[in-house]
Amino acid sequence: MVALYYALIVLGVFLLMEGITWCTHRFVMHGFLWYLHKDHHQVEPGFFEKNDAFFVIFAIPSMTCIYIGMQPGMWWLQAIGFGIMAYGFAYFMVHDVIIHQRFKWFSRSNNTYVRAIRWAHKMHHKHLGKHNGESFGMLYVHKKYWEKVQRDRQLMKSKKVEYAPE
Repeated sequence: MVALYYALIVLGVFLLMEGITWCTHRFVMHGFLWYLHKDHHQVEPGFFEKNDAFFVIFAIPSMTCIYIGMQPGMWWLQAIGFGIMAYGFAYFMVHDVIIHQRFKWFSRSNNTYVRAIRWAHKMHHKHLGKHNGESFGMLYVHKKYWEKVQRDRQLMKSKKVEYAPE
C-alpha cells in the first residue's frame, strides 16, 4: 500500500510542479531574479547562460527532500523529492532539448504537442524584457497554441499555402 501512496505522491507533485513553475517563472524569474534570467531572452554568446543557475536552485529542494526522506518514516518526503526531480527532468527534455535544441536529439519532430509547445515558447520569447510576457508554463500548452498548430496543419494539408502563417 505504501508503494501506491509513494507513486501517487510522485505523480501529484509532478503535476503540481507545473503551477509552481508558472508562478516561479512569472514572478521570480521575470521579477527580482530577472538578472539571472535575462540572458535567456537576450541571447549572448556561449553554451551556458546565467539562467542555468536555476537548474541548481530548483535541484536543492528536490535533493533535500530525497535525502531527508531516507530517514525512517519520512518516505513521503522522499516521494516529494522524486516528483520534483521527475518534473525537472521533463523540463530539461522539453525546454533545453526539444524547444531550444541545446542538444540535437529531437530536432525534426512534427508531433502536434511538440509544435504547440514550441510555438507557445516562441511567443514567450518574443518579449525581450521582463514585462508583458505570456506563456510562463512549460508542459501545459494553452488551447490557443494547439488551435494555431492544428489550423496550420489544415492549411498545409489543403495546400493553400506553402508555409504556416500566423
